Amino acid sequence: TLGGNLMIIGVYVGSENLHSPMYFFLSHLSTCDIFLSTSVVPMLLCTLLRGETTYTMTIGGCVIQYLTSASFTTVECFILTIMSYDRYLAICKPLHYNTIMTSKLCLHLVMWIWLLGFLIGLSFVIIMSVLGFCGPDDIDYVYCDFKPLIQASCSDTSYVELLVIGLTFPIIVFPFIFILLTYMFIFLTILGISSNTGREKAFSTCSSHLTVVCTYYGILIAKYTVPGGRQSLGISKIISVLYTAVTPLVNPIIYSLRNQEIRKHFRKVIFRSYI
Repeated sequence: TLGGNLMIIGVYVGSENLHSPMYFFLSHLSTCDIFLSTSVVPMLLCTLLRGETTYTMTIGGCVIQYLTSASFTTVECFILTIMSYDRYLAICKPLHYNTIMTSKLCLHLVMWIWLLGFLIGLSFVIIMSVLGFCGPDDIDYVYCDFKPLIQASCSDTSYVELLVIGLTFPIIVFPFIFILLTYMFIFLTILGISSNTGREKAFSTCSSHLTVVCTYYGILIAKYTVPGGRQSLGISKIISVLYTAVTPLVNPIIYSLRNQEIRKHFRKVIFRSYI
């Protein structure tokens, strides 16, 4: 995960030809994947490598882990949304692309995305801080997430669950609907291209992003929309591992395999290193 995402960031920074909005957002997506995986996976690996079934964590550490995972999940949702808007402008509004998607707008967008991601994650923690935790101290889960923390509380959690669901629903659903709408217009535009070469080139520019969106949102929807009573604990753990460990690993593989520009510049970097 670290190697793949650092490769994406390094290729963007080291190649002037890739200094475009699409690769700028992609580098931030890779940065977010690094933060998301490192907030959960190291502790999980320590526990597994020691052959233990439990890991001791302070309350403060548990809160920080929940804050980071919630924040980076929100940031990734917003980055994928902005990337779909970027592909929409590039394919459906090519003549206005350079005037709309300026470097200043790109910088402002990612600044707002990271700020909103942290503020939303912080709001989740503040909402849960009113709960009382009087035991049991064991959380039967992969990491400190919302559902296991709610189950460990001895307070009335109904209003907290409603508040968190009220915040989570627009964060996941509204960006997903926006992405679906943008790709609907993209596909209509691609179908209107007369030449097969033009259609293939237009689709290749957004196929990687569409694959990542389907993978990421498929896991998120399965994680947050299925009621806890209908989802077994084992399945919930598997989904959490897919979301925090597998998705950050798969994303750079998808982009490096399906993107010719990244493959070409990565080969140049390897060739220079041998010389």
